[in-house]
Amino acid sequence: MSDHLQLGDLEIEVVRKDIKNVHLSVYPPAGRVRISAPSHMKLETLRLYAISKLSWIRQQQRKILAQERDTPREYLERESHWLWGRRYLLEIEEVDAVPEVLRQHKTLILRVRPGADANKKAEVMEAWYRSQLHEKVPANIQTWEPKLHVNLARVQVRRMKTRWGSCTPAKGSILLNTELAKKPVACLEYILVHEMIHLLEPTHNERFRTLMDLHYPRWRLAREQLNRLPVRHEHWRY
Repeated sequence: MSDHLQLGDLEIEVVRKDIKNVHLSVYPPAGRVRISAPSHMKLETLRLYAISKLSWIRQQQRKILAQERDTPREYLERESHWLWGRRYLLEIEEVDAVPEVLRQHKTLILRVRPGADANKKAEVMEAWYRSQLHEKVPANIQTWEPKLHVNLARVQVRRMKTRWGSCTPAKGSILLNTELAKKPVACLEYILVHEMIHLLEPTHNERFRTLMDLHYPRWRLAREQLNRLPVRHEHWRY
């Protein structure tokens, strides 16, 4: 069930779920605010809660709006693209063969069939970034499963609009954003550990933060690094 609160010029979406605690989130790119609350909680109670958190909400919105945005990619010669935090220049080769991407020193070679448009080139690059994540993730899982005493049933990678990752504890599955392949490897590890700890604690409560502090003490620094990096330029949908 969904509802809304209006605090001056601030609109807050309220989603009621079968949960025990209230969760407040601020989402990019424009600072959309959502409260997830127990089904029985009254709207007026949530209004008072939102007012008490108003300073924090505004702070998070300012951070989001100040975050640098990548310029739209046109998939042209010498255009900048990123892999694991490193900048590469794009080279386009038109060949009558299966499309692929090759990495050579400081260059990414995008091979496409003659006449391929920007959308097709984007599809090939997106698939390649997914493959890069799929190559990196298994080693991280092998490292962290025994440390956290958890077992992942499934890891998926796909383009996501507002999250770096998500976890479904009931299924033991994790979803990772393809964009992570463009960020430093440490950012991938942070998000993966974050989501794996959700197998132990589904919410972002004090227990979750304690587990993060115990197993990944530098998580706040990693989060700050990820939040400082440019995010994809596009029209986001909710």
